[in-house]
Amino acid sequence: MKEVVLSNGVKMPILGFGVYQIPDLNECEKVVSDAIKVGYRLIDTAQAYNNEEAVGNAIKKSGIDREEFFVTSKVWISNAGEEKAYASILESLKKLQMDYIDLMLIHQPFGYYYGTYRAMERAYKEGKIKAIGVSNFYPDRFIDIANFVQIPPMVNQVETHVFMQQKKAHEVMQKYSCIHESWGPFAEGRKEFFNNETLVEIGKKYGKTSAQVALRYLIQNNVVVIPKTVHKDRMEQNFNVFDFELSNEDMNKISKLDEKQSLFFSHYEPETVEQFMVWGGRK
Repeated sequence: MKEVVLSNGVKMPILGFGVYQIPDLNECEKVVSDAIKVGYRLIDTAQAYNNEEAVGNAIKKSGIDREEFFVTSKVWISNAGEEKAYASILESLKKLQMDYIDLMLIHQPFGYYYGTYRAMERAYKEGKIKAIGVSNFYPDRFIDIANFVQIPPMVNQVETHVFMQQKKAHEVMQKYSCIHESWGPFAEGRKEFFNNETLVEIGKKYGKTSAQVALRYLIQNNVVVIPKTVHKDRMEQNFNVFDFELSNEDMNKISKLDEKQSLFFSHYEPETVEQFMVWGGRK
Protein backbone atom coordinates (compact mmCIF):
# COMPACT_ATOMS: atom_id res chain seq x y z
CA MET A 1 0.00 0.00 0.00
CA LYS A 2 1.30 3.41 -0.98
CA GLU A 3 1.63 5.81 1.97
CA VAL A 4 1.90 9.55 2.49
CA VAL A 5 4.12 10.96 5.22
CA LEU A 6 2.62 13.55 7.54
CA SER A 7 4.58 16.58 8.72
CA ASN A 8 5.51 14.82 11.96
CA GLY A 9 6.82 11.73 10.16
CA VAL A 10 3.75 9.55 10.75
CA LYS A 11 2.90 7.38 7.74
CA MET A 12 -0.70 7.23 6.50
CA PRO A 13 -2.13 4.90 3.82
CA ILE A 14 -3.19 6.83 0.73
CA LEU A 15 -6.25 4.60 0.34
CA GLY A 16 -8.67 3.86 3.15
CA PHE A 17 -12.24 2.96 3.97
CA GLY A 18 -14.94 5.38 5.12
CA VAL A 19 -17.96 4.47 7.28
CA TYR A 20 -20.15 7.55 6.84
CA GLN A 21 -23.90 6.77 6.86
CA ILE A 22 -23.55 3.29 8.38
CA PRO A 23 -25.06 4.01 11.84
CA ASP A 24 -26.31 0.46 12.46
CA LEU A 25 -23.56 -0.99 14.65
CA ASN A 26 -24.00 -4.61 13.54
CA GLU A 27 -23.93 -3.69 9.87
CA CYS A 28 -20.99 -1.34 10.34
CA GLU A 29 -18.96 -3.96 12.21
CA LYS A 30 -19.60 -6.50 9.44
CA VAL A 31 -18.73 -4.00 6.69
CA VAL A 32 -15.49 -2.93 8.40
CA SER A 33 -14.58 -6.59 8.97
CA ASP A 34 -15.06 -7.20 5.24
CA ALA A 35 -12.92 -4.18 4.42
CA ILE A 36 -10.15 -5.44 6.70
CA LYS A 37 -10.24 -8.84 4.97
CA VAL A 38 -9.90 -7.10 1.60
CA GLY A 39 -6.79 -5.34 2.90
CA TYR A 40 -7.87 -1.91 4.10
CA ARG A 41 -5.95 -0.61 7.12
CA LEU A 42 -7.01 3.05 7.13
CA ILE A 43 -10.51 3.26 8.64
CA ASP A 44 -12.21 6.66 8.81
CA THR A 45 -15.01 7.26 11.31
CA ALA A 46 -16.32 10.20 13.36
CA GLN A 47 -18.21 10.98 16.54
CA ALA A 48 -21.16 12.17 14.45
CA TYR A 49 -21.33 8.86 12.54
CA ASN A 50 -22.37 7.06 15.75
CA ASN A 51 -20.39 3.95 14.83
CA GLU A 52 -17.01 4.25 16.56
CA GLU A 53 -17.89 1.20 18.68
CA ALA A 54 -18.43 -0.91 15.57
CA VAL A 55 -15.10 0.13 14.10
CA GLY A 56 -13.36 -0.73 17.35
CA ASN A 57 -15.07 -4.11 17.55
CA ALA A 58 -14.16 -5.03 13.97
CA ILE A 59 -10.51 -4.11 14.46
CA LYS A 60 -10.29 -5.92 17.78
CA LYS A 61 -11.90 -9.08 16.39
CA SER A 62 -9.69 -9.07 13.27
CA GLY A 63 -6.77 -10.55 15.20
CA ILE A 64 -4.44 -8.10 13.46
CA ASP A 65 -2.08 -5.99 15.58
CA ARG A 66 -3.45 -2.54 16.40
CA GLU A 67 -0.24 -1.00 15.04
CA GLU A 68 -1.15 -2.22 11.54
CA PHE A 69 -4.17 0.09 11.44
CA PHE A 70 -4.54 3.81 10.88
CA VAL A 71 -7.76 4.97 12.54
CA THR A 72 -9.26 8.42 12.03
CA SER A 73 -12.06 10.03 14.01
CA LYS A 74 -13.42 13.57 14.22
CA VAL A 75 -14.68 15.91 16.95
CA TRP A 76 -18.25 17.05 16.26
CA ILE A 77 -19.56 20.61 16.61
CA SER A 78 -21.58 19.81 19.75
CA ASN A 79 -18.29 18.89 21.48
CA ALA A 80 -16.51 22.12 20.54
CA GLY A 81 -14.40 23.89 23.15
CA GLU A 82 -11.28 22.79 24.97
CA GLU A 83 -12.65 20.82 27.93
CA LYS A 84 -15.66 19.40 26.14
CA ALA A 85 -13.58 18.36 23.13
CA TYR A 86 -10.94 16.75 25.32
CA ALA A 87 -13.61 14.75 27.14
CA SER A 88 -15.08 13.69 23.80
CA ILE A 89 -11.67 12.46 22.63
CA LEU A 90 -11.42 10.28 25.73
CA GLU A 91 -14.92 9.00 24.98
CA SER A 92 -13.93 8.19 21.39
CA LEU A 93 -10.93 6.23 22.69
CA LYS A 94 -13.25 4.30 24.97
CA LYS A 95 -15.72 3.51 22.20
CA LEU A 96 -12.93 2.47 19.84
CA GLN A 97 -11.35 0.38 22.62
CA MET A 98 -7.96 1.87 21.82
CA ASP A 99 -5.08 3.50 23.68
CA TYR A 100 -4.54 6.00 20.88
CA ILE A 101 -6.19 7.34 17.72
CA ASP A 102 -3.94 7.73 14.69
CA LEU A 103 -5.59 10.91 13.43
CA MET A 104 -8.13 13.22 15.03
CA LEU A 105 -9.78 15.97 13.01
CA ILE A 106 -12.08 18.90 13.75
CA HIS A 107 -15.10 17.79 11.75
CA GLN A 108 -16.48 21.22 10.82
CA PRO A 109 -15.13 24.79 11.11
CA PHE A 110 -17.90 25.91 13.44
CA GLY A 111 -18.31 26.49 17.15
CA TYR A 112 -15.33 27.24 19.38
CA TYR A 113 -12.98 25.23 17.20
CA TYR A 114 -9.83 26.93 18.48
CA GLY A 115 -10.60 25.43 21.87
CA THR A 116 -11.22 22.10 20.17
CA TYR A 117 -7.85 22.32 18.47
CA ARG A 118 -6.11 23.05 21.79
CA ALA A 119 -7.75 19.91 23.20
CA MET A 120 -6.36 17.89 20.30
CA GLU A 121 -2.90 19.40 20.80
CA ARG A 122 -3.09 18.39 24.47
CA ALA A 123 -4.13 14.84 23.60
CA TYR A 124 -1.40 14.72 20.94
CA LYS A 125 1.29 15.71 23.46
CA GLU A 126 -0.04 13.04 25.83
CA GLY A 127 0.27 10.36 23.14
CA LYS A 128 -3.48 9.77 22.92
CA ILE A 129 -3.46 11.00 19.30
CA LYS A 130 -0.66 10.37 16.79
CA ALA A 131 -1.63 13.16 14.37
CA ILE A 132 -4.09 16.07 14.28
CA GLY A 133 -5.84 18.03 11.58
CA VAL A 134 -9.08 19.51 10.32
CA SER A 135 -11.93 18.70 7.99
CA ASN A 136 -13.97 20.97 5.73
CA PHE A 137 -11.67 23.95 6.31
CA TYR A 138 -11.67 26.11 3.18
CA PRO A 139 -8.39 27.91 2.36
CA ASP A 140 -9.29 31.09 4.30
CA ARG A 141 -10.08 29.30 7.56
CA PHE A 142 -7.31 26.80 7.02
CA ILE A 143 -4.66 29.53 6.68
CA ASP A 144 -6.06 31.29 9.74
CA ILE A 145 -5.93 28.26 12.04
CA ALA A 146 -2.57 27.09 10.67
CA ASN A 147 -1.02 30.39 11.74
CA PHE A 148 -2.51 30.57 15.23
CA VAL A 149 -1.95 27.11 16.69
CA GLN A 150 1.12 25.43 18.15
CA ILE A 151 0.96 22.40 15.86
CA PRO A 152 -0.28 23.19 12.33
CA PRO A 153 -2.88 20.79 10.85
CA MET A 154 -1.28 17.71 9.34
CA VAL A 155 -4.35 16.72 7.30
CA ASN A 156 -7.33 18.59 5.85
CA GLN A 157 -10.20 16.37 4.72
CA VAL A 158 -12.43 18.15 2.21
CA GLU A 159 -14.93 17.31 -0.51
CA THR A 160 -12.76 16.26 -3.45
CA HIS A 161 -13.69 14.41 -6.63
CA VAL A 162 -13.24 14.86 -10.36
CA PHE A 163 -16.01 17.49 -10.51
CA MET A 164 -14.56 19.48 -7.59
CA GLN A 165 -10.83 18.92 -7.52
CA GLN A 166 -9.85 21.59 -4.96
CA LYS A 167 -6.75 22.62 -6.90
CA LYS A 168 -6.30 25.96 -5.11
CA ALA A 169 -6.94 24.39 -1.72
CA HIS A 170 -4.41 21.68 -2.62
CA GLU A 171 -1.77 24.34 -3.32
CA VAL A 172 -2.46 26.00 0.02
CA MET A 173 -2.20 22.70 1.88
CA GLN A 174 1.10 21.92 0.18
CA LYS A 175 2.44 25.32 1.22
CA TYR A 176 1.68 24.45 4.85
CA SER A 177 2.97 20.85 4.60
CA CYS A 178 -0.56 19.53 5.10
CA ILE A 179 -1.86 16.36 3.45
CA HIS A 180 -4.98 16.70 1.30
CA GLU A 181 -7.60 14.04 2.02
CA SER A 182 -10.77 13.53 0.02
CA TRP A 183 -14.22 12.80 1.33
CA GLY A 184 -16.79 11.84 -1.28
CA PRO A 185 -14.30 10.73 -3.98
CA PHE A 186 -17.26 9.41 -6.01
CA ALA A 187 -19.47 12.46 -5.25
CA GLU A 188 -21.96 9.89 -3.90
CA GLY A 189 -22.79 9.05 -7.52
CA ARG A 190 -24.12 12.51 -8.36
CA LYS A 191 -24.00 13.90 -11.92
CA GLU A 192 -24.04 10.34 -13.31
CA PHE A 193 -20.54 9.98 -11.89
CA PHE A 194 -20.03 6.31 -12.75
CA ASN A 195 -21.29 6.79 -16.32
CA ASN A 196 -19.16 9.83 -17.07
CA GLU A 197 -17.94 9.48 -20.67
CA THR A 198 -14.40 10.62 -19.96
CA LEU A 199 -13.91 8.26 -17.02
CA VAL A 200 -15.53 5.32 -18.81
CA GLU A 201 -13.47 5.87 -21.98
CA ILE A 202 -10.20 6.14 -20.08
CA GLY A 203 -11.11 3.10 -18.02
CA LYS A 204 -11.45 0.98 -21.16
CA LYS A 205 -7.81 1.69 -22.04
CA TYR A 206 -6.61 0.19 -18.77
CA GLY A 207 -9.27 -2.44 -18.23
CA LYS A 208 -10.59 -0.49 -15.26
CA THR A 209 -13.93 0.96 -14.15
CA SER A 210 -14.77 4.65 -13.99
CA ALA A 211 -14.59 4.41 -10.18
CA GLN A 212 -11.07 2.98 -10.29
CA VAL A 213 -9.97 5.68 -12.74
CA ALA A 214 -11.41 8.40 -10.46
CA LEU A 215 -9.57 7.03 -7.43
CA ARG A 216 -6.35 6.60 -9.35
CA TYR A 217 -6.52 10.22 -10.54
CA LEU A 218 -6.70 11.52 -6.97
CA ILE A 219 -4.00 9.14 -5.76
CA GLN A 220 -1.62 10.28 -8.51
CA ASN A 221 -2.26 13.83 -7.31
CA ASN A 222 -1.17 12.71 -3.82
CA VAL A 223 -4.68 12.98 -2.38
CA VAL A 224 -5.71 10.44 0.27
CA VAL A 225 -9.02 8.75 -0.59
CA ILE A 226 -11.53 6.95 1.65
CA PRO A 227 -14.25 5.47 -0.60
CA LYS A 228 -17.24 3.97 1.18
CA THR A 229 -19.34 1.00 0.13
CA VAL A 230 -21.17 -1.79 1.94
CA HIS A 231 -20.53 -4.28 -0.88
CA LYS A 232 -17.41 -6.44 -0.60
CA ASP A 233 -16.95 -6.78 -4.37
CA ARG A 234 -16.81 -3.00 -4.70
CA MET A 235 -14.40 -2.79 -1.77
CA GLU A 236 -12.12 -5.11 -3.72
CA GLN A 237 -12.57 -3.07 -6.87
CA ASN A 238 -11.76 0.19 -5.07
CA PHE A 239 -8.70 -1.43 -3.50
CA ASN A 240 -7.37 -2.62 -6.85
CA VAL A 241 -5.97 0.68 -8.13
CA PHE A 242 -2.23 0.23 -7.74
CA ASP A 243 -1.52 -1.95 -10.75
CA PHE A 244 -1.89 0.78 -13.35
CA GLU A 245 -0.88 4.41 -13.86
CA LEU A 246 -2.75 7.08 -15.79
CA SER A 247 -0.80 8.78 -18.55
CA ASN A 248 -0.21 12.54 -18.51
CA GLU A 249 -2.70 12.84 -21.35
CA ASP A 250 -5.40 11.05 -19.39
CA MET A 251 -4.61 13.04 -16.25
CA ASN A 252 -5.10 16.24 -18.26
CA LYS A 253 -8.43 15.00 -19.64
CA ILE A 254 -9.73 14.30 -16.13
CA SER A 255 -8.37 17.62 -14.89
CA LYS A 256 -10.72 19.35 -17.32
CA LEU A 257 -13.76 17.79 -15.61
CA ASP A 258 -13.26 20.16 -12.68
CA GLU A 259 -16.29 22.44 -12.25
CA LYS A 260 -14.89 24.04 -9.07
CA GLN A 261 -18.24 23.87 -7.28
CA SER A 262 -19.50 21.70 -4.46
CA LEU A 263 -22.12 19.10 -5.26
CA PHE A 264 -23.22 19.08 -1.62
CA PHE A 265 -23.00 22.41 0.23
CA SER A 266 -20.93 25.55 0.71
CA HIS A 267 -19.77 26.79 4.10
CA TYR A 268 -20.05 30.30 2.70
CA GLU A 269 -23.85 30.01 2.44
CA PRO A 270 -25.73 31.31 5.53
CA GLU A 271 -28.41 28.62 5.16
CA THR A 272 -25.74 25.92 5.26
CA VAL A 273 -24.14 27.36 8.39
CA GLU A 274 -27.51 27.62 10.11
CA GLN A 275 -28.19 23.96 9.31
CA PHE A 276 -24.88 23.00 10.88
CA MET A 277 -25.90 24.97 13.98
CA VAL A 278 -29.00 22.76 14.20
CA TRP A 279 -26.89 19.61 13.79
CA GLY A 280 -24.52 20.94 16.41
CA GLY A 281 -27.31 21.41 18.93
CA ARG A 282 -27.25 25.21 18.91
CA LYS A 283 -30.80 25.73 17.59
